Amino acid sequence: MSHTLTAPIGEKQITIETGKIAKQADGAVTVRMGDTIVLVAAVGAAKAKPGQDFFPLTVDYREKAAAAGKFPGGYFKREGRPTEKEILTSRLIDRPIRPLFPKGWYNEVQVQSIVLSADGENDPDMLSLLGASAALMVSDIPWEGPIGAARIGRIGGKFVANPTHAEMADSDLDLVYVGNETDLVMYEGSAREISNEDFVAALKFGHEAIQPMVAMQKELAAKAARAKREITLNIVPAEILKEAKALAGDRIVTALLTPGKLAREGAVSVITTGISAKLVEKFGAEKVTEFVLKDAFYYIQKEAVRGLVMNENKRLDGRDFTTVRPIVSEVGLLPRAHGSAMFQRGETQAITLCTLGTGEDAQEFDSYTGGATEKKFILHYNFPNYSVGETGRISGPGRREIGHGALAERSLEPMVPVDTYPYSIRITSEITESNGSSSMATVCGGCLALMDAGVPIARPVAGISIGLCTEHDDKDKISSYKLLTDILGWEDGFCDMDCKIAGTEKGITGFQLDLKLRGIPHSLMAEAVTLAYYARLQVLAEMAKTLAEPRKEISKYAPRIETIKINPEKIGALIGPGGKNIKKLVEESGCEINIEDDGTVNIYSVSEEGMKIAREAITGMTAEAEIGKIYRGKVVTIKEFGAFVEFLPGKDGLVHISEMANFRVKQTEDIVKLGDEIWVKCLGVDEKGRVRLSRRAAMAERDAEMGGGTAERLEGAEGAGQPVGDNPDRPERAEQGDRGEHGGQGPRGDRPDRGERRDRGPRPQGGRRDRAR
Repeated sequence: MSHTLTAPIGEKQITIETGKIAKQADGAVTVRMGDTIVLVAAVGAAKAKPGQDFFPLTVDYREKAAAAGKFPGGYFKREGRPTEKEILTSRLIDRPIRPLFPKGWYNEVQVQSIVLSADGENDPDMLSLLGASAALMVSDIPWEGPIGAARIGRIGGKFVANPTHAEMADSDLDLVYVGNETDLVMYEGSAREISNEDFVAALKFGHEAIQPMVAMQKELAAKAARAKREITLNIVPAEILKEAKALAGDRIVTALLTPGKLAREGAVSVITTGISAKLVEKFGAEKVTEFVLKDAFYYIQKEAVRGLVMNENKRLDGRDFTTVRPIVSEVGLLPRAHGSAMFQRGETQAITLCTLGTGEDAQEFDSYTGGATEKKFILHYNFPNYSVGETGRISGPGRREIGHGALAERSLEPMVPVDTYPYSIRITSEITESNGSSSMATVCGGCLALMDAGVPIARPVAGISIGLCTEHDDKDKISSYKLLTDILGWEDGFCDMDCKIAGTEKGITGFQLDLKLRGIPHSLMAEAVTLAYYARLQVLAEMAKTLAEPRKEISKYAPRIETIKINPEKIGALIGPGGKNIKKLVEESGCEINIEDDGTVNIYSVSEEGMKIAREAITGMTAEAEIGKIYRGKVVTIKEFGAFVEFLPGKDGLVHISEMANFRVKQTEDIVKLGDEIWVKCLGVDEKGRVRLSRRAAMAERDAEMGGGTAERLEGAEGAGQPVGDNPDRPERAEQGDRGEHGGQGPRGDRPDRGERRDRGPRPQGGRRDRAR
């Protein structure tokens, strides 16, 4: 039997249906908003695998091209490995639902979401997160939901729930908010320097917006949920845990306070190795399995770390709760990188490189569900095994690397002038040491690398992580807590929160919250946001000691760029038929040339000579005729009424016979012949784009500039047609004055080299020569 419920989210409606599709799954729902529909199904294994010592939750979100009425790209015409967006959405679903499964239950659970319909306006990621919660609610899988989810934007100063892609283009906030009836569960996103107060207000708005969805799921579960299954928790036997604690005593606390991560791990390892042998000796190898030992020592260390924080106000490295670890940074490390930096905070170190590329280097991708299809700013994060002193499988980036890179990318991007900066930008972060919040070290190191590369960012960006340690009462409500600035890896592992906030001195640009709790109150989060602000200012001050602002010049190894603005109607002429013109120009100049639809032409070159070739060619090919300007042109057609002269590449104009000379011209050929190069002046352009040129006006103006009587002969000396028989091999004749249109000074017998003049027909009547006589 199917059940359908609808609830408002802002000005829209969300509909959830169950019992119609995927009925063999433990729980399945479809969620719809507009014409975007997702199917989410959840299945839990009947029993845990032998030896299973962790909770194997798999969340998989997939977009289908058919949902948008498209074919997949590529040869096989079938969806392949998950895209970056699919991986990030899978993580988005995973993080808030994971803490709500029972501790110690290790049956495998899979939650799968498929986009069945995409309208290109409503993003299915929020629907998938909501669907995961609803599918688990109606299933027999043990899970302490429900949760609601919404994307919050801010448009024109007003918060909006689940805006469309088009609306998000005008938003200065992209907040994904997840919560339950009373508390905040998870958030992530980016903003354009939103203030602390506005950020907290956005969280509250998000919490109110999701309440109808929480209520709708409860109603749906009451109508359609299966009874929850009986489960067996895999926990350490009480007597073994008690004995392990007794054997450890206070030694474990002393070991945990050992300075230095590796030394601390070594000291703890010595104790646990000795205790393990004694536990096996007392209880036997069958009871004291690897899982039992691992779980027992986890609980012992967790209890010790939390006891130090909550009862003794101590942290493992001796800091107080608000102090940021020592910071060391450096820029310009790598000679060939366009920008590089090293950022170290305590025992977390990132080496970051910034590369400037051309427009062709932008990342393009399919976007079946709407939104952007290209990225000019990219950040890639790598976390090798040696950064934590371990060995392991070496492979490509996993979900964690992609998620951390995306967080750093969206934290830096609001300060990068992506829309106006002509370069594509790639930052790579190599984590070379790690002991807490390497993603925030990537933000800091990435910012320094950007400034070292000369990228004109608006303001420097830094990030910090805030942790939380809590105690709960008998009703499982937080009774006391401590917030921890700049958490260590062990504090992340044994405490309750990893709240990452990045931004400038002006406001927040990136954020992400991960909890091990079922939720936290908003008042507590407001404190964390304030704490992160003051810590961020400390980090920014340390970074400024190394490099306070972007360099004025980019690296000599980066491609130079010049931007030319042309008439969009000239784009076709520049490209040429089948791209002939632009391909030839790229080959001749060695440059990369990108042409935008608005007529912006970006030329990228590492060679000044190549840049000059490309610049002059593009300017010539796309130049417009300027009235009153003199051009050097080539006669391409001769008519009875005048000559057509190519005065710009591919651009002809008519020199009427009356504009050939300052005397009456009987035949065009008397003055010019095909192929001659002559000076012409632009007289005007009519409404059809036809250009009127004048040789007579050009010669008069040039005569005036040269002192009179020389322009005509110099025109011939420079390779133009020689209407009066000037000999370019005898430039000294120029001293004798003009013997062409402007009249000669000596008898014709003085010019034996100009006999060809006699072959041009009778001498023009009424010219200056006649008057001079």
